[in-house]
Amino acid sequence: MAPKPPPAAVLPHALHIPGINKLAGKRVVLASGSPRRKEILQIFGLAPEVVPSSFPENLSPADFENIHEYPVATATHKAVEVYERLVLADPENGPDLVIGADTVVLTHAQPFSSDVAYSELPSVTQELLEKPENKADNLRMLQDLNGSVCEVVTGVSLVFPVITSPGFSIRSLEERSLVYFSDNASSLLRAYADSGEGLDRAGGFAVQGLGGLLIRKIEGDYHNVVGFPAASFFRLLDLLVEEDDDFLEV
Repeated sequence: MAPKPPPAAVLPHALHIPGINKLAGKRVVLASGSPRRKEILQIFGLAPEVVPSSFPENLSPADFENIHEYPVATATHKAVEVYERLVLADPENGPDLVIGADTVVLTHAQPFSSDVAYSELPSVTQELLEKPENKADNLRMLQDLNGSVCEVVTGVSLVFPVITSPGFSIRSLEERSLVYFSDNASSLLRAYADSGEGLDRAGGFAVQGLGGLLIRKIEGDYHNVVGFPAASFFRLLDLLVEEDDDFLEV
């Protein structure tokens, strides 16, 4: 039998709140190879085991009436894939909690609030910005965003064992932030695209890196723009603990 993986480390600086306390001694898995998500969790005192998902991320945004459901669905598929794979590999030592996440960037969000329901604004069409194909595509994205506003949406899904079929439960959240771009000079946009930093980022920019030079302000959770809405995640954990004394005790 394979040795039991070490439980997730609740780091010494973590706040003593119900959700974090519940994770002590548990096997918590981050279904993502993103170093940014791992770093954000560590900032707030959690060092999960990292098992990247093999889900192909081939959902079609066109299949979702509300585009904001798209990253939540992708996050759910990621988390379920990792959970089922780990349980199949070692049923006696399955994970207590698997965290899946997916971040997308949408153009032309309304600048007055990140809580806008787009069903109430039928004239607004949002373009989903994936990772740029190359530097030229990155520059095109930046030119489109320049002097404008984009919406960053992260879906987070938690998968954890329960007694009832199918043996696990799923709870999800979405977080929205607005990113306001300055009216940047063309030379700055070209220089940033040439740096290559934005090539592996949805929307083609990294607010926590050189891309911060392009940004005028952020409305909402900064960490959500980086890739993981930690505050909402830990609030959801607290809620799950409050709702169910047996949460993570199966």
